[in-house]
Amino acid sequence: MRDDHEDLPAVADDDLAPVLAGVGSRLRALRRNRGATLNDLSTNTGISISTLSRLESGRRRPTLELLLLLARAHHVPLDELVGAPTTGDPRIHPRPTTRHGMTMLPLSRRPGGPQAYKLIIPARSPSEAREQQVHEGYDWLYVLSGGLHLLLGEHDLVLRAGEVAEFDTRTPHWFASAGPGAAEVLALFGPQGERMHVRARPQSGKTTTT
Repeated sequence: MRDDHEDLPAVADDDLAPVLAGVGSRLRALRRNRGATLNDLSTNTGISISTLSRLESGRRRPTLELLLLLARAHHVPLDELVGAPTTGDPRIHPRPTTRHGMTMLPLSRRPGGPQAYKLIIPARSPSEAREQQVHEGYDWLYVLSGGLHLLLGEHDLVLRAGEVAEFDTRTPHWFASAGPGAAEVLALFGPQGERMHVRARPQSGKTTTT
């Protein structure tokens, strides 16, 4: 990616300073929480390593072009990078994204750690390839409605409403709607392999963790 922008001056404009002040630390936290290196992020975005380093240290003024690329790479909304001020409306207005026909509605907003999504997975075309993928992390999938066809390594599974699957995403996996209609799934994803802990209260009244 071409890099023509000047380093951030010592003092930013008064109206920009509050918005830009925390961008560098947010970018660094997002990258580290994902377990990514500057080289990984450079390969993913096309932004040079030196530019990424200066952005994270606060010595580079983040442009809209750079922020859009980084928000896409970190899978977060743009306003999460710039720390946009609240409007006084306590309601959350999540912004859905669509990938390969699947709609992802983010349900969590804090950077790093496990992320929650509602997935709306459309009916699969019979000609669609079933290509398993691997990546760092840990997935927990709960089927809200419809059915979920899950290929997990050598396992070929169909999950119905109310059923759950959890797995290390370094295991080859692929999933799609299992029926003629769409499937709705609650997904919890830990980018660094965090397992989900469920608390249950046995008949003895003692609380245990599984």
